[in-house]
Amino acid sequence: MKWIVTATVALTASVMSAAAQPAKELYQPGLGEFMTATQLRHAKLWFAGKQNNWDLAAYEIDEIKEGLEDAARLFPTHDGIPVAEMIKTIIDPRIEELEKAVRAKSSTKFTAAFDELTSGCNTCHAGANKPFIRIQRPTASPLSNQNFAPEK
Repeated sequence: MKWIVTATVALTASVMSAAAQPAKELYQPGLGEFMTATQLRHAKLWFAGKQNNWDLAAYEIDEIKEGLEDAARLFPTHDGIPVAEMIKTIIDPRIEELEKAVRAKSSTKFTAAFDELTSGCNTCHAGANKPFIRIQRPTASPLSNQNFAPEK
């Protein structure tokens, strides 16, 4: 019985000590990390579309949307800039056009919609007082370890 009481007291003291410790903060990426991830996905989207890998292109669009949704939720306003509103009004309609192009499996529509999305990125950057961040069509894949061609 003495052993049970001792173990209970020790366990209680341990739990109380742990509860008194400050909670460790969870890592939360900054807006820049979201934008860098989006830029990488933008490049991957381009190479998937140029290879007519429509499944991969659709996947990258979904990943871009998820990342931007998280950015808008965590940073609705950043340094006085209405990030969530800019994503909603400038980027989202362009992503919808990209989705249509990918569903249609149209290289021509894809290229036009991709360029419009890219223009939208630059519009947002200029509106966020960061006109020095200019996005363009990638010229080389940043990922030499990924094959962008569709499965055969």
